[in-house]
Amino acid sequence: MAEDSDSEKTESATPRRLEKAREEGQVARSRELSTFALLVAGFGMVYANAGNIAMHLKVGMRTAFTFDRAFVMAPDRMMPKAMIIITLGAKCAAPVIGALYLAAILSPMALGGWLLTTKTLAPNFGRLNPISGIGRLFSANTIVQLGMSILKCLVVGGVAFWAVVASKDQVLQLFSQPLGVAMTEGAQIVAGTIGKIVLAFLLLVIADVPWQLYSYAKKLRMTKEEVKREFKESEGDPHIKGKIRAQQRAMARRRMMANVPQADVIVTNPTHYAVALQYSDSSMRAPKVIAKGMDLVAARIKEIGAEHKIPVLEAPPLARALFYNVDLNKEIPAALYSAVAEVLAWVFQLRRWKVEGGIGSVAPTAPTDLEVPAELDKHGSVA
Repeated sequence: MAEDSDSEKTESATPRRLEKAREEGQVARSRELSTFALLVAGFGMVYANAGNIAMHLKVGMRTAFTFDRAFVMAPDRMMPKAMIIITLGAKCAAPVIGALYLAAILSPMALGGWLLTTKTLAPNFGRLNPISGIGRLFSANTIVQLGMSILKCLVVGGVAFWAVVASKDQVLQLFSQPLGVAMTEGAQIVAGTIGKIVLAFLLLVIADVPWQLYSYAKKLRMTKEEVKREFKESEGDPHIKGKIRAQQRAMARRRMMANVPQADVIVTNPTHYAVALQYSDSSMRAPKVIAKGMDLVAARIKEIGAEHKIPVLEAPPLARALFYNVDLNKEIPAALYSAVAEVLAWVFQLRRWKVEGGIGSVAPTAPTDLEVPAELDKHGSVA
C-alpha cells in the first residue's frame, strides 16, 4: 500500500514499536563488533598467559614424545599418560575458551543489549517467498554487507601482508638462531602481526556499527498514520478519554459537594466564585478549603449551603484569593489568616446569637474591608 512505502515512513519508531520489535527478536547487531570482541578476547588471553601456555605445551610435548619401553610392555599405562596430556592441553585452552565464551555473550550487549526470545524460532513461510528473497538479495543492507566483506578481506589481508613483509628479515634470521631464541622471537613476530590485524579490524567496527544503527532505525520507521493509530491503541481514543475525564471530574465534584454541609462558612464573589471553609481548633492547624467552584458549581455550592443553613459572606477579594491560591482539602496560606479569622469570628458570633434566640438584639455585623494581599488577588477585575 502507498501508506507503507519507504518514502512515506518519515517518523522515528515509537517506544512501543521498538519494544514490539525487540520482542520479535529485532535488535541492532554488528557481526564485525562481535568478531572484533572475539579477536581481542582470544588474542589478549593468549598474550597474557603466554608463559603458562608455553610451559604446559612444553611439558605436554615432552610427555607425549618421550619413549618409554614400559608403556610398550604395559598398554594399560597409556591411558593415564593420555589423561596427563589432555589435562595439560585443557589448562592451555581453558582460559582462552573462557575468554571467547564471555566475549560471545557480552559483545551483543554493547549494541542492542541482551536479548533472549523464542519468536525467531517460529516458522515464517513468508521467508520462502522468492520475490521477497530477491528483494533482500539486492537490498541496500545486502550491498553494504557485501562491501563490508570485501573491505574486510582487503583490510585484514593487506595488513597481514604488510606485517609479514615488514618482518621478513626477522623471520629469515630465525633459521640461524638457537631453537629457544627462535621460538621466542617467532612468537613475538606472530603476536605483533595478530595485534596489527586486530587494530585494523577496529576500523571495520567503527564503520559498521553506525551503519547498523542507522539501518535498524530506518527499518523501524513509521508513517504518520501508523504513529496516530498506535497512539490511539496505546493511549485510547481521545473522545473516550475525554468522556472518562468528564466522568472523573463529575465524581470528584459530587464528592466535593458532599463536603459542603460540613462547612462553617461559604465565601462568595458573589456571582462567579464560592469557597466553603471549615475549621476545628481541636484537629486543624488552620482553616481549610473543603469545596470551591465557579459559575454553576459556585451556584450549586451556595444552594447546598442554603439548604443546610450555612452562613454566606460576600467578600469578592477573599473569595478570589481562596479560589486561586488554595487547593481542595488544603489549609489556607498564612497571608490569609487575618482575613479568615475575622470571617470565622463573625460566624461564631452569629451562631451564639442564634442560640440565644436572636430576639431583641441586632445580628452581628458581617465583616467588610478584609485585608487580602494584592498578590493573592490577581483576578480582582472579575466581577
